[in-house]
Amino acid sequence: MALSLPGRAAIWLRAAVMAAAGLAQALSIAWPIGGKPLWWLQIVSLALLAHGLRASETPRRAAALGFVFATSWLAATFWWLFISMHTYGGLPAPLAVLAVLGLAAFLGSYYALAAWAFTRFKPSGALAPALLFAACWTLAELARGSLFTGFPWGAGGYAHVDGPLSVLPRWLGVYGTGAVAAALAYGLAGLRAVHLRQARTWALALGGAALLAGLFWQRDCALRACLAQAPAAQPGAISVALLQGNIPQDEKFEPGSGVPLALEWYSSALRSADAQLVVAPETAIPLLPQQLPLDYMQLLQQHFSQGPQAALIGIPLGNPVEGYANAVIGLLPGQAPVYRYDKHHLVPFGEFIPPLFRWFTEMMNIPLGDFNRGGLAQASMDWAGQRLAPNICYEDLFGEEIGLRFRDPATAPTIFVNVSNIGWFGDSVAIDQHLAISRMRSLEFERPMLRATNTGATVIIDHHGAVTQALAPHVRGVLTGSVQGRDGITPFAGWVRWAGQLPLWLLAALAVAYAAWRQRTVSQGK
Repeated sequence: MALSLPGRAAIWLRAAVMAAAGLAQALSIAWPIGGKPLWWLQIVSLALLAHGLRASETPRRAAALGFVFATSWLAATFWWLFISMHTYGGLPAPLAVLAVLGLAAFLGSYYALAAWAFTRFKPSGALAPALLFAACWTLAELARGSLFTGFPWGAGGYAHVDGPLSVLPRWLGVYGTGAVAAALAYGLAGLRAVHLRQARTWALALGGAALLAGLFWQRDCALRACLAQAPAAQPGAISVALLQGNIPQDEKFEPGSGVPLALEWYSSALRSADAQLVVAPETAIPLLPQQLPLDYMQLLQQHFSQGPQAALIGIPLGNPVEGYANAVIGLLPGQAPVYRYDKHHLVPFGEFIPPLFRWFTEMMNIPLGDFNRGGLAQASMDWAGQRLAPNICYEDLFGEEIGLRFRDPATAPTIFVNVSNIGWFGDSVAIDQHLAISRMRSLEFERPMLRATNTGATVIIDHHGAVTQALAPHVRGVLTGSVQGRDGITPFAGWVRWAGQLPLWLLAALAVAYAAWRQRTVSQGK
């Protein structure tokens, strides 16, 4: 039987509310004005989803609401992929729009399944449904971050690099922090519906959480030092110079414009900087070494081999026989060969071609689009008493892979170095979103992060995830400052270095399995 107009209107209204809530979830990661994350907006927007699921009559309708919420959220989060595919890749605009929406819808299906499972197995009570909601949400987040190489950009936990939940990443990581936020969001959604006794339970739980957050809020408090070994400062800060060339992306690989500009500016900036460490961004040198002028690399190597300075430089490496790598080389005094780091976690379509999709990449004009993968847990570069661990572009999205570098505390990184080129995404919120990602890694491992980028955000982040110095985006310049490395292992690093995200997978899956078993038992009258 066809739905009556009021019924249809109610369905469309719910869908509109879910779409708006998804948009708010995207905005919470990086608010367009100022680029700051809004932790409270993330919880409120997720509470709207939880409220919609509580009111859903069937798991199927709940799945539809979860799909609308997630597709809206994800499309609004990485809409800037349109810029890379259309503006710089030459893909026709309608196809670029469909590609963004298709990716958002595909990833949104994880959250639709999570919404279905929550509604299908939802237990009674006050705390149990909140825990199940958090478990289902976490499974969807983990699936998005790992399946088909993973694309966890804009995960809900990134909104909490500031605010009371920012004390949790050192223990739980971004996904565990997101799980706590999901439980709180469900509690917020259910406050009007709970009975008095349940309200007391929630008040005690939330009050206890607030008390713990207050105790941990001061990051150097005595309680924190007692509960876990806080990473200690490495002796001696080092001076750094972070280069931001601001080479226009549509000219970056053009031999008549962007290439000579990049070669000249970066060569001059690298040799004129007087810091102990100079960092140039991803593909700062946009040519293979064998394509460079004969004396280009020799002059750079000679400069850094003779003085008390070192450099990390983004450059493609390789040849047609061995393949190519998106790499970082390190130039050090008196050392040959140079240090080398090859990017491991490659970007689909931009850096490698997934099976059956070569036709899609051939429609775009993206250079250097098929790289070899570097190894996991590559060695850090030892310099000035620090162990510098490079990662390239969105590799810093994957904390479980960075965690592998901490298996041996004696060789664990003391400083992270991210080199990126967000110029592919124009003057968009991608810059601020990526900054939140880097700040989260600093919170998880309590390591400072140096970020040298083509267009921004070129910053120095301390081991508490705070930006201490920053260069304005979309300008050509050099950010100078100092950074203090850190040693020791956070609780998050302690478990993720051995088990990856498996503990969270197991806990969340067991929670869903128990809820399903419990419901079946109750339905059978046992």
